[in-house]
Amino acid sequence: MTHIRAVILDVDGTLVDSNDAHAQAWVNALHTYGYDVEPQHIRRLIGMGGDNLLPEVANLDKDSELGSQISKRRSELFKTKYLAQVRPLPGVRALITRLGDEGLKLIVASSATADELEQLLAIAEVGQLLPERTSAEDAAHSKPNPDIIQVALEQLGLPASQAIMIGDTPYDLEAAHKAGVCMIAFRSGGWSDADLAGALVIYDTPADLLAHYDESPIARHH
Repeated sequence: MTHIRAVILDVDGTLVDSNDAHAQAWVNALHTYGYDVEPQHIRRLIGMGGDNLLPEVANLDKDSELGSQISKRRSELFKTKYLAQVRPLPGVRALITRLGDEGLKLIVASSATADELEQLLAIAEVGQLLPERTSAEDAAHSKPNPDIIQVALEQLGLPASQAIMIGDTPYDLEAAHKAGVCMIAFRSGGWSDADLAGALVIYDTPADLLAHYDESPIARHH
């Protein structure tokens, strides 16, 4: 990490409190097709995309006929039943505004699909502040693979050393490290500090980072 010029942002669990909703949608979709998976097992996998989650819990390829049906059902359930539960995390709009005011380039890098991402950013009231985005459709493999972060760096036109990521899961952390990007972690996704070991620093929420912004790695290296 040298001179920070850009911030790469995860969304689920980082900008919005949506990880439990995603887990519930997966549990119900899998149950519809005869796969009864413990909610706690699914919850520990939220943050990776369906291409990694489905083989883990059901030994299914996401692109197989059954895998595609389960993925479609999960998306339908999430949008019709669970999206209404999702709330922005404390301080999210104020933090994104501050980062933009500091002259940093901002880009979203999420394992979510593009249509879900649009709705999640609208819930956080930051959609117009974050026009630059990469999502599941932009990468061959989701987190913890580095593909989405690498696509984000290409869109930014910057080397990994000039960007920093903000995320909430070990999968964000692994993907960032594989891409050569340092990461700030939030506890708001439900992971412990031990799970997030390897992050430069760990804050509770966007509001917590904003409250300590001047001594944060972003401010110190910008």
